[in-house]
Amino acid sequence: MRVAVIHEAPVPPQTARELLAELLKRGVSVLYLRISRLNSEVSSDGRLSVIYGGEHVVEIDAGIVRGVGSVTTMETLLKRINTLKQFELSGVLLVNSTQGFLNARDKYRALQLLSRAGISVPETRLTEDVYVLTETVRSWGKAVVKPLIGSMGYGSLLVTDPDIAFIVGKTWLSYSQPILVQKYRRSTDRDIRVFVVGDEVLGAIYRYKSEGTWKTNVAQGARVERAPVDEELSELSLKAVRTLDLDYAGVDVGETEEGYIIYEVNAMPNWQGFHAGTGRSPTPKIVEYVMNKLRR
Repeated sequence: MRVAVIHEAPVPPQTARELLAELLKRGVSVLYLRISRLNSEVSSDGRLSVIYGGEHVVEIDAGIVRGVGSVTTMETLLKRINTLKQFELSGVLLVNSTQGFLNARDKYRALQLLSRAGISVPETRLTEDVYVLTETVRSWGKAVVKPLIGSMGYGSLLVTDPDIAFIVGKTWLSYSQPILVQKYRRSTDRDIRVFVVGDEVLGAIYRYKSEGTWKTNVAQGARVERAPVDEELSELSLKAVRTLDLDYAGVDVGETEEGYIIYEVNAMPNWQGFHAGTGRSPTPKIVEYVMNKLRR
């Protein structure tokens, strides 16, 4: 059995190192692959190959995708997704799958699917019209403008002034970036990150925003502590993960007067904050999940 951990960082980050160590502990042959160095090839006889660094054909049974890098163009993103898809077309198990990854990575698509499944999400508009953005902020009073594709909260802005919204919108549109705007629905200074692997909720943490910011991302200094998981929160998180066709994920949940609301589902979640808050690492569960799928 040979399993690759796939990321773009030149040196494996902590979560990738944990996965590699856990796989080795279980007697699995491992590889660490940088996604930018993976190249795909379709031959004249119909063979599909993935080549690493222009030389070696990659032969693996499964891949755990931990990151695709900070992608600045659609062409680069498509190249990397198509390369991962080539693995799947060749019979390689990917966790998460390319379909699940795309469902979650595109924030608006994720909201479409979640809303259609009956899951409560924030009111959201997607537009290329700066005047729609301006009037939306004027109407809602408080809104979050965020990139369509992003992570760790970077690039998300809390806006209350329509004129500031106009400047933000004009700037983004000058770079051919559409505008995703959400009604601000936080009623507390925290949210909940629920970690799911397969059909199991491993636990949850509260993420409290740090002083001077409205964001609750651990990467931006949020404080964490263990959170209780009631039946409603558990069922909601599992439903969200299944709806987006994911194997594992971090589900970001808000507490409102109307009940729980899902802000986002992360298909490549870091788990240092979850580990710190719960004392539990999801690494063994993720590896166990992959190995069980390979044995089927």
